[in-house]
Amino acid sequence: MKIDLTDTTASDVNKALVRGRRTSGTPAVGMVLTMVIVTDEENAYDSIKAAEEASHEHPSRMLVVIKRHARTPRDRTHPRLDAEVRVGSEAGTGETVVLRTYGEVSDHADSVVLPLLLPDAPVVVWWPADGPEYPSRDPLGALAQRRITDLYAVEDPLEVLAARRRCYAPGDTDLAWTRLTPWRSMLAAALDQARLTVTSAAVESEADNPSAELLARWLEARLSVPVERVETAGPVVTGVRLGTVDGEIVIDRPEGPMATLSLPGQPSRRLALKVRPLPELIAEELRRLDADEMYAVALRGEATEEVPARV
Repeated sequence: MKIDLTDTTASDVNKALVRGRRTSGTPAVGMVLTMVIVTDEENAYDSIKAAEEASHEHPSRMLVVIKRHARTPRDRTHPRLDAEVRVGSEAGTGETVVLRTYGEVSDHADSVVLPLLLPDAPVVVWWPADGPEYPSRDPLGALAQRRITDLYAVEDPLEVLAARRRCYAPGDTDLAWTRLTPWRSMLAAALDQARLTVTSAAVESEADNPSAELLARWLEARLSVPVERVETAGPVVTGVRLGTVDGEIVIDRPEGPMATLSLPGQPSRRLALKVRPLPELIAEELRRLDADEMYAVALRGEATEEVPARV
């Protein structure tokens, strides 16, 4: 069921949600969190689709905030909120509210979102495109326990990465880091098998790849060795080499969904290491809502006293 509201209020949106649930017979008690997506029209469709797919694992109320640019003098002088309420089969396994804000309402989107949050449920805010410089200080980010950005969506990811390092707060994370989960798991498993001391390391990737830079910093912090950045044709991260006295531990994925793992004194083996789609990344981030300490370590490039130095 879909309900369109023009020049409306948060109160009317709440009433529409209740009306939609009653009409479609959809309960609200099964939803485990509120997910706020702050985006633009260009990225809205893909973001909503990804979040709705993730909602099959994490039923949620999804609030999509689209700040519209003023097209007419009336848009500039007349604050307005338009809403599209989706429940039932139109909204995955939860509820979706698309909020389009105009004028001064765009500057105070948190006042629109706050009355629509599920009571006593965690809040996650996701910026699919350009996120704020300080996610935790953003009015919408301040409402959330978890704040998700994506360095792949910015023009100069390494410059933004440096800014994120300065403004990190517990609860911040980035999908460039989430994309590394299979790499980190495979590297940890390889070191558990080899039981060798690493003396050098190299990360191979396309130029200016934020995931590769985070991976290199993480390895530097966990292994206490300098990590060389090696530029390749890509796509994304293509390999990691860990030097030991007995030879190299190598994970090589030049292209495609398969990687080759080589350990000293053992035959090489083929392992699945695909580039995961956006819904999988979002679903992973929603599985834990506490502080991502390893992301903080990767941002800083150094271990902290609170996090023991291990891979």
